[in-house]
Amino acid sequence: MVGGGYVGLVSGACFAEFGADVAIVEQDPKKLAALNAGRIPIYEPGLDALVTSNVDAGRLTFGDNLGAAMSNADAVFIAVGTPTRRGDGHADLTYVYAAAEEIARAARADLLVVTKSTVPVGTGREVARILRQTRPDLTFDVASNPEFLREGNAIDDFMRPDRVIVGIDRSGPDGGSRAQSLIEQLYRPLTAIQAPIVLTDLETAELTKYAANAFLAMKVTFINEMADLCEKVGGNIHDVARGMGLDQRIGSRFLSPGPGYGGSCFPKDTRALTAIAQDAGAPTQLVEATVAINEARKTGMAERIITQAGGTLEGKTVGILGLTFKPDTDDMREAASLPILARLHEEGATLQVFDPEGMDAARALLPEDVRYCTDALSAAQNADIVVVLTEWNIFRALDPYRLRDAMRGNAIADLRNIWSPDLMREAGFDYRSIGRP
Repeated sequence: MVGGGYVGLVSGACFAEFGADVAIVEQDPKKLAALNAGRIPIYEPGLDALVTSNVDAGRLTFGDNLGAAMSNADAVFIAVGTPTRRGDGHADLTYVYAAAEEIARAARADLLVVTKSTVPVGTGREVARILRQTRPDLTFDVASNPEFLREGNAIDDFMRPDRVIVGIDRSGPDGGSRAQSLIEQLYRPLTAIQAPIVLTDLETAELTKYAANAFLAMKVTFINEMADLCEKVGGNIHDVARGMGLDQRIGSRFLSPGPGYGGSCFPKDTRALTAIAQDAGAPTQLVEATVAINEARKTGMAERIITQAGGTLEGKTVGILGLTFKPDTDDMREAASLPILARLHEEGATLQVFDPEGMDAARALLPEDVRYCTDALSAAQNADIVVVLTEWNIFRALDPYRLRDAMRGNAIADLRNIWSPDLMREAGFDYRSIGRP
């Protein structure tokens, strides 16, 4: 497994749990040192125990020597980053192509090379070209196996997936039969539980990942717009979402209103898909609108907070509950909190924040004078307004009367709808949520 980041580490540990011998290659010295010391550099529930048990069993190792890791390998997975390329929205494939060349140079025998990273259409073909050009003396099979891991639920998503998508290059002498056989062996534990494994071509597999994430991003954006409409007409967004979600054609997931989607996938993948589509002459106008609406929403949420605080934040203290883009992760990438807090700070607010896992990652991204607190009530201490930005369960359990006693003001901007409006108003709050009376 080339890359010990989120995808590589979770995938490698889960393959090891399936019984495979997995060597994860990581070039970042700090991350590698942490892994070898038994420290998991990311927060993912259950991952530390899974890694520890498989390291102890001898099925999972970490190192920075690709040649040594590949010495007896049947397959190599590329799980490196594909960040948004500056200027045009395309995925930056520098790391993917560099990994392909390094794999080819280190290979000692014929090999299956699988892209696990999220990559645009055509990447698998280019990986195949690089491999064969670099080492014409070997036969490389190439496949695309995009991940569908939700942060905070990644292990269950890998072990009990809705589906596994595998695109295979069938242009080789054996028509991809060796690659298919190896993939089927790796995923045999999932076949036993009847998880659907979809075998297709490279291009279809690559596009499926982008299409799935773009559709979910549109679903999130749609329910956010419906929440805004509910506020104007007196509807309740939770009842709307329930009524929609009970329709089996729609489903209930990703119908929770909030301040806008973020994270490592939706923002990056929607931008990449629109760039791919523009280049192909088939623009995805729905996805383009989704991207624009989502960015505007984050700014709109900041203005909502300012308005509730009386139109100005100068000399006022704002308590922030939650920083990460979602609960059960320490990931701050594209988190809605970043542009929202930047705007509040610009308006003169003193910011007191608490997040159970994300504060270390947030320090480099937020203004220097932000106060980092030890718990939720400390973040609310003497605050004029408290804002909920991430729906961590520990916030749901807060006693409203203790929260009210800690604050100087009484305004609550609940941008995740974690509390009951009636109970919060009974406790004396000027309580406002999203899409609810």
